[in-house]
Amino acid sequence: MPEVRRSEDRILTTHAGSLIRPPEVARFDAERRDGQGVDQSAYDAALKHAVHDVVRRQAEVGIDIVDDGEFSKSSWGTYINQRVSGFSHDANRRVPINYRGRDAERFAAFFESEAAAGNGPRRRGGGADVCVAPIVYSDRHSIERDIRHVKTAAAAAGVEEAFLPVVAPASSAFNAVNDYYATDEEYVYALADALRHEYLAIYESGLILQVDDAVLANAYDHLMARGRNVYRTWAELRIEALNHALRGIPADRVRYHLCYGSWHAPHMADAPLEDIVDLILRVNAGAYSIEAANVRHEHEWRVWQTVKLPEGKSLIPGVVTHHTLSVEHPRLVADRLVRYAGILGRDNVIAGTDCGFQQSAGVERVHPSVMWAKLQALADGARLASQELWPG
Repeated sequence: MPEVRRSEDRILTTHAGSLIRPPEVARFDAERRDGQGVDQSAYDAALKHAVHDVVRRQAEVGIDIVDDGEFSKSSWGTYINQRVSGFSHDANRRVPINYRGRDAERFAAFFESEAAAGNGPRRRGGGADVCVAPIVYSDRHSIERDIRHVKTAAAAAGVEEAFLPVVAPASSAFNAVNDYYATDEEYVYALADALRHEYLAIYESGLILQVDDAVLANAYDHLMARGRNVYRTWAELRIEALNHALRGIPADRVRYHLCYGSWHAPHMADAPLEDIVDLILRVNAGAYSIEAANVRHEHEWRVWQTVKLPEGKSLIPGVVTHHTLSVEHPRLVADRLVRYAGILGRDNVIAGTDCGFQQSAGVERVHPSVMWAKLQALADGARLASQELWPG
């Protein structure tokens, strides 16, 4: 299996995963939301064309480590509910954790006015997926199709390395309630065992596996209000289950992406990086992708002045963000990268994005033209930073 690339002679570039779907894929998403049947062959053909196009375009703007844009997923996290058995939706059940934390009270008027536009996490009163039977992975077709599409597209575009994102156990059923398993531990490990099918399939294909985990951070404020030990117990179980699902997969084939939810909101309830960085570094991964460009978290580069990144690991700080429509200047991107390189070492930094640009079907965080301009700024900024970090 090829060795994972590191920033050995320049700052490499990548992103967090989800990109805005083109119309030919978005129409199938809309049909599904409307309860219409979808022609699977036509859908797969549309995906193949769209993935080839988006991989080519990523390469053209200067992204080194590409993916499929997560075009096949209904949502970055809950897509897995369509690939496993054991869940049934109940409109009368409540999701047990308020992912807005205390922001739900601080900014109640904001959330009431904006939630319908997708600027808030799922409302707690909007029903829940209920685990009513054993969780069994039942859809090999989707992951095998997604692997095939991105590998052939990367080869056609001349890209050396590609990744596929998969949800983490903590995030895979954030809108769900367990009615079947006797304990929370049994339930979480059942999710982990189901997800392992996708983890292994991606690893065995030669692609990089990215594990997405927003909920580990989003549950922080709600659970911390009940006591620090409540949150830590909840989170540590889920990190242990994730490592259980990753067993046997070399760390250097894994990226762990943690963010704070993509919605455009105040984010005052976000988990401070210094409180969760030890949990992040427990994950058996070779690279850690974190938010670092938005105004609530940009200062957290200071955390790495006292927290040591383990030997041989890479950090993928977000140097452009989905949180604003303004396109970052390449000089700003370069300054951010040079600052991280000065703390961590230039070989240990890869340029990334805070989060994805379309986390679920029908919800775009910026216009597609803005997204591509941001990715271009990321690549241009990485080139500027490389010129400074590898002079001559």
